[in-house]
Amino acid sequence: MEKNNYGIFDINLILNKLKIKESFKIADLGCGKFEYFVKPLAERVGSDGLVYAVDILQDTVEDIKKSAWQYNLKHIKAIWSDLEVYRGTKINSSSLDRVLLINVLNQSQKKKEILQEAIRILKTNGLFLIIDWQLTASPLGPEPNRRVNPETLKEVASRLGLKLVDEFNPGPYHFALIFNKL
Repeated sequence: MEKNNYGIFDINLILNKLKIKESFKIADLGCGKFEYFVKPLAERVGSDGLVYAVDILQDTVEDIKKSAWQYNLKHIKAIWSDLEVYRGTKINSSSLDRVLLINVLNQSQKKKEILQEAIRILKTNGLFLIIDWQLTASPLGPEPNRRVNPETLKEVASRLGLKLVDEFNPGPYHFALIFNKL
């Protein structure tokens, strides 16, 4: 397992579960730092692919732009966006093969809006990965009352046109759900 500032994730397990292929177009919504998922995603999709690194923090977006330039990863597009605003990402509807939403929902009161934006940009039959903190208290992460109930999330996702295709533990403090857009 690879360590990062989110806690502990098995990055290879997560990316393998997403069945990422070269030339895929992917968005990491609320991406955080370059090293977390943006760089590994860019390496997997190759130069014919595209990774949108989307975050609400302008400093994060600028840091990702600099890192992408430093590593000569021209297929990374860093975008500032408020995910709580429908069409806020400025990414074309139904244009992406995969969408990732990692440790984002617990930070918002507008979870449904964030899910709707993620679904909007995902192609039919594309995969949507959600990782967030388990409900139980842990030495890392938000207070338990801020955490997202995965069972509620599954119900909401189903009503929004998603089908659960996989559920796993990506590390000791998180749950992961992979949905297919119908």
